[in-house]
Amino acid sequence: MIAPGVAGLPIGAFGLFGDAFNFVFSGREAETGGVTVGGTGQVIDLATTQLEVTVFALAVAIVLAMPVGLWLGHRQKGEFLAVSAGNAGRAIPELALIALMAAAIGVGMVNLVVALAILGIPPILTNTFVGISQVDRASVEAARGMGMTEFAIVRKVELPLAVPTIMGGVRTAGINIIATATIAPLAGILTLGDFIIARNVYGDAGVLAGAVLVALMALALEGTLAAIQWAMTSRGLKLERS
Repeated sequence: MIAPGVAGLPIGAFGLFGDAFNFVFSGREAETGGVTVGGTGQVIDLATTQLEVTVFALAVAIVLAMPVGLWLGHRQKGEFLAVSAGNAGRAIPELALIALMAAAIGVGMVNLVVALAILGIPPILTNTFVGISQVDRASVEAARGMGMTEFAIVRKVELPLAVPTIMGGVRTAGINIIATATIAPLAGILTLGDFIIARNVYGDAGVLAGAVLVALMALALEGTLAAIQWAMTSRGLKLERS
């Protein structure tokens, strides 16, 4: 019988967290024997790769989705396309998408970035459209009356007012991408997900360490994007929301 621990958790659970901590900072012998796995060196390498994949995929998603959302939102057209894209994005099975990309263009970084970017496009497109289309039309018409071009209206009027909504989509896309990058080893790119997927090599300590590290990376990314959103938000909107 396993003795209960704090809050009803078995004492063994705390031992596993200790093992995971040691796995991250000191490493341990692989379950298959013969080599040492884990440790700060391997953790940093895999975390760096996961971050690189996430940043590249998020950048591609922004470049592809945001201009379309800006254009459709400014013209007040394409609501069905934007909303449908958002709904479709939530229904896409990540593993199946990566497998499809692997069959189409092979495994590797390009395949992974493209697949993850596809997952990031829907929330960015939807939120950009919604943010721009909901800008007060009186402000837009006033800008036109002052002789501003359509591009200037988007850049100087609509975009600043829509920053919180647009960045909400970027933040959602970023979290989706960094979480899904956990299964990148299946596409031939080793990320922190390798600790989770290859349990027969890293053991339970490696699985738990990988899960905790991915969660911490996701929180760090969310915090970074939130800070960027705050920096980009106009002073008037900050005062209005405070």
